Amino acid sequence: MASADLTALQLTGIDAPPLLEVEPGRLLQPVVAAAYQAMQQAAAAAGIELRIASGWRDFSRQQAIVKAKLNGERPVYDAAQQPVTLAGLSPAAQIEAVMLYSALPGASRHHWGTDLDVWDQAAVPADYVLQLTPAEYAAGGPFAALSEWLSQHAGQFGFFRPYRTFRGGVAVEPWHLSYRPLASVYLHQLSLPILQAAILRSELPAREAICALLPTLFQRYICNIDGEEDV
Repeated sequence: MASADLTALQLTGIDAPPLLEVEPGRLLQPVVAAAYQAMQQAAAAAGIELRIASGWRDFSRQQAIVKAKLNGERPVYDAAQQPVTLAGLSPAAQIEAVMLYSALPGASRHHWGTDLDVWDQAAVPADYVLQLTPAEYAAGGPFAALSEWLSQHAGQFGFFRPYRTFRGGVAVEPWHLSYRPLASVYLHQLSLPILQAAILRSELPAREAICALLPTLFQRYICNIDGEEDV
């Protein structure tokens, strides 16, 4: 198998690709880890202490997040960061409300070991509670300098931001970086049948409704990303 290839189970997070622990509990594919560490060193020269909030994430972890949201055990927010009440919404509306910020299990780019959420440890006090909200990375936020630095330099290390702007699918995530040389390959390898098989084996309460909607969800929330030519 070519180094860039993943099996269907690896693409959907059920099995793990080859991984390396970059920071405690933060795993990436080795080539991605090397690129991240080079970027981390460059950022340090600019006074930025780049850290990973989330790296590789398996199917079970993603399932737990989405399942808790669909069951009302974990809050769901709209694009304005206001709580959304799922009760009374149609199954389609419930699923789309969750997918604004949380990918379906099997569909998260974090399954591939190529994607990571980053923050600047030097910009906040030691007891800071990381929120991963757009306001933190916008002008006046603690990670505004990091966001600007990433816009200028992340591409030099192979990274881009797939959710840099809102395109009608996933909300803006300025903290989310993707390693283009591998992630681009995996996005094309992740097919609708592969994802459907993963959903059907899940414990999601609405898996039948999700599968019925999957062709639309696949295009709107998975394939619909910002161009890979920039960050």
